[in-house]
Order: sequence, then C-alpha cells, then structure tokens
Amino acid sequence: MLHTIIKKNAYQDSVNLMLLTNHVSALEGVNQASIMMGTPANKDIMRNSGLYADELEQAGANDMCIVIDAEGDGKLDQLLAAVDDFLSDQSVSSSQSSTTSVRSWERAIKESPQANLAMISVPGQYAAAEAEKALDYGLHAFIFSDNMPLEEEFKLKQKAHEKGLLVMGPDCGTGILSGVPLAFANRVKAGNIGVVGASGTGIQEVTTLIDRLGGGISHAIGTGGRDLSEGIGAITMMDGIRGLANNSQTEVIVVISKPPAKEVRDKVMRQLQGLLKPVVALFLGEKPTCHEGNVYQAYTLEETARIAIDLGKGVPVQSTYSVQIEAPSVELKPEQVSIQGLYAGGTLAAEAAMLIADALQLKDGLIHESGYVLRSNGHSVVDLGDDMYTQGKPHPMIDPATRIQHIEKAAADPSTAVILFDVVLGYGGHDDMASVLAPAIGKAAAKAKEEDRNLYFVAALCGTHQDPQSYAEQKRKFEEAGVLVKESNNQAVRTVLAMMKLHVEDTPKCHRPAEAVAADTKTASEAIEALLSCKPSIINVGLSKFTESITESGSAVVQYDWRPVAGGNAKMQHILHQLNQYRFEG
Repeated sequence: MLHTIIKKNAYQDSVNLMLLTNHVSALEGVNQASIMMGTPANKDIMRNSGLYADELEQAGANDMCIVIDAEGDGKLDQLLAAVDDFLSDQSVSSSQSSTTSVRSWERAIKESPQANLAMISVPGQYAAAEAEKALDYGLHAFIFSDNMPLEEEFKLKQKAHEKGLLVMGPDCGTGILSGVPLAFANRVKAGNIGVVGASGTGIQEVTTLIDRLGGGISHAIGTGGRDLSEGIGAITMMDGIRGLANNSQTEVIVVISKPPAKEVRDKVMRQLQGLLKPVVALFLGEKPTCHEGNVYQAYTLEETARIAIDLGKGVPVQSTYSVQIEAPSVELKPEQVSIQGLYAGGTLAAEAAMLIADALQLKDGLIHESGYVLRSNGHSVVDLGDDMYTQGKPHPMIDPATRIQHIEKAAADPSTAVILFDVVLGYGGHDDMASVLAPAIGKAAAKAKEEDRNLYFVAALCGTHQDPQSYAEQKRKFEEAGVLVKESNNQAVRTVLAMMKLHVEDTPKCHRPAEAVAADTKTASEAIEALLSCKPSIINVGLSKFTESITESGSAVVQYDWRPVAGGNAKMQHILHQLNQYRFEG
C-alpha cells in the first residue's frame, strides 16, 4: 500500500535525504521508499519509479515528500516515528557542530570576510545562480553540483576568467588545495607535485598512488569533466596550469583528462610545451609512443603517477613502466568467457574499458551508452556513477545498493568469469564499504559454486593510509571474502586480463625535443596565486558533510544552510537573480 506524507518547510540536503531513504527502506514491512524535496525534477523521478500520488502536486521545493510502499496500514505510525527520530538525530548533530551556520550570502560574507572559495553542492538547476553570486563576491567557485547546461558552464567560466577567478566544475567531485581535501577527496601527504584534472576519480587515483609511492601533492585542481570539450575550451584547465606554473610549492605539473576534443587537447599541449616546469600529461584513450621535451605523456593513471614521482625526485624517466602481474590460475567452464566491470568511478571505468579494448584489439574502443563505457564480445564495463543510475539515488561511493544489484545480476549470468570493481576511499565515501560488499560477494560466489561454476572477483582499491577508512583493514576484509585486491586500477585490470589469457602490450616511449613553441606569456591572476599560496577560507553552500574534511585540515569554513528561494518558483527566482545582478553591476 502506498502512503504519501508531505512535511511542509522541512528542507534537508540530498545526502541526508538519501541516508534517510536507505534507513526507511531497510525497515521491516517496507517494500520501497522514496524521500525527496518537492521539486518538479524529483516529482518526475517519483512518477517514473511508480511512487507517485496526487498529493505530491501540492508540495513545493522546500517541502519534504515521503512516499512509502509498505505492507498494510499497521506500521505507518512506526515508520513515521523512525523518520522523525532520524531527522531529530541530524538536528542534534548539526547543533553540536562548531561550524558557524548562516542562511544568506550576506551573512556568510559578514561572518567570513576573508573567504576566497565557495563550495557549491545545491541541486543542479540552482547551481549556476549560486556560483554567479560567488563570483560577484570575488570568490573562486568549486561546483560539486551536476546537471548544469553547457552554455551556463561556459558563461560562468568565461566570467571567472575575466575576473581572474577559477570555476572548478560543475560536476567537480574532488580537489585538494594546500592539503585541504574538497568533496570526495583523499588525505595525501604534502609534496611538490601539482595536478589539474578534468576527472574526479582520475585525480583520486593519481594522487593516492603518488602518496603511497612516497611522493606528495601541492594542489589538485578539479575542472569538471567537460572542461576540455569543444564547448568550453579548457578555460579552467589552462588557468589552473598557469596557477601551478607560478606556484612555488609545485615543481612538477600533472594534467589528466577524460577523452578531450582534439583541437582543445592540442591547445592545452601547446601551453604545456611552453612551460619551464616538467609536465606529465594523460589524455585518456591515447597510447603515446613518445615524450616531447618537458612534456611526458602517459597511457594509464598508474604510469602518470610513477612518471610524476621520478620527475619530482629528479630521477630519469623510464621508457616504459611495465608492472609485473601475478595472476592466479583459474578453472572456468567453456561458457565462462566474459569480464564484467562494475565501477563507481567514471574515469576508472573508462581506463578499465580502454585496457580491455586494447587487449581485445577492438576498433570501436570506448562507448558512452546507457551507462556503459564498454560492451563488446560479451565483456562490459559499466559506470554506476552515471546520471542514469544516480537520479534520486545515492552515488555508489556512498551507497552500495546499486552495485550489489549488479553483482547479483552478473553472477547469475553463466557467461561471467570475473567481476572487476573499484573501491574508492576518502572523505565523502562510505565509512566501511568492504563490510557491506563482502557479504554480497560471498553470497554470489556461493550461488555460482552451487551451480558448479567458479566465479572470481578482482578489486582496485584507491586510497591512502591516512584516509578516514583504514586502507589496510578494507583490503583485509575484501581478501577474507575471496577478492583479489590490487593497489591500482591498472594492475587490477591487467590481472583480470591475464586470468582470461589476454594481454596489453606496453609500448616503450622515445624522447624527442619538442617543437619550438612560444612560451605562455599569460601569468596567473593575483586571486589564483593567493588561492594556491595558503589554505583556502571557504563558504560551503549546500552539503554540510563537506565541512568535516575542511575543519579537520585546519581551514576556516562557514556553512551556508541553503534553501531554494521564492519557494522554488522558477520565474520568481529568475527575477530575483536579475535584481541581484543589477546590484553588483550597477
């Protein structure tokens, strides 16, 4: 039976709502639950999921909509009590926080006049307006929010560039500034390697590998995944590179990008070749055969980290960074021929797909279709962090439910030989992913065994020994569940390929002088230099969970408890935004 309850003016951020939905869904007698704010987009999600009732039409953007499909009426009061208890616990936790909370931009600026960065994690349809306010106040913007139209992203980045500011994002999942982790980031040692990346988990993989290999990070600037698209033109990437080029802490620059537009990629390369500092460049999907001048090109995220380490130590770069793979012998049925990759990280999924496509000598390479980045010859790699899997649901780095469903499905397929997956530790992620995934893995392996099949699991574990979760403990728990755990995605994928009698050929790289390129005469703005010279002072607009890593790092932060203005009325919001712009420009 479907029950619908609307709590008026009871705004909660998306993480709290997702955690509450999971909490209610796990209660006895609940078949399905959805708890969201009453925005038009959320109502559409409920409509498409079959959890829709006419009562929802009366809900506004600041109203909490609780829809529960439960067995009978008897336990409804108990379920609502559980909701109230959860919200009460969140309220107590918030009241005990030492972080100053405000309800407006004006108050935030008054409480933190020295602020130089705004972290924005509001629903996507509101993100551009909040980012523009941040720029008008002279703040750099780190935009975690996604689903922003490309033209709005370009407008924001162009405005920021003209003002000498950085817009990191939208859909910027990670960053590190002077040791301060932003959003989904890891705790890494300080060092002389600076990173600019159009990739979230790509930055996480490279920075954590550098940390575990004995190096350290000065800064890691996320740009958002579309920055090197034709429509944006690498505005943030190029300004970020100039910032690192002028930064005294940074001696080696690393550039990471998902497959870029060719003209934009070439423009970035020309800028890199005009720098005096050595650079490691990874454009995912390219298999370079030569380093050029001070620009060292890599094929995998692990190779990127290893080259950066050697450059940081002043050690000659090797022609190839092959890794020794020790793959276990496997016993498979004739029909067990497929690799199934179930990834939480989009860049890690793309790297896995690239390596598998290389081993299979596929001409079509990577795809972007219904969440898949590879689907060929029975093999598949799926990005479970894709929008199609996260609408109205937590990201798989936070909640394993979607991945568990896919594990069950892949394990039930008689053609599956190996299930390959990533686990990304760090701030913002699940507190103990191994304890939740391990039982599902054990159950899937046991079911396959009952059907007289061996099913193998291989994991890439991304993180550092300083992360909130224990790296060693996560590794131990997965290994006890029968998972083969590797310390890089590259090693995990190559191990799976070896188990399947497949191989990726490493190409030794030559080193040739770079063609003469005019030096980049543009320098970083004073505001960018200031941002990279010390710990940032932050106004956090949206998810309060993001303040934890900031305060732990000794950086100043004010929490802006954002709510949709004008009750979520889009027309009225537009009018208010225009008035706000006139105030700043007039």
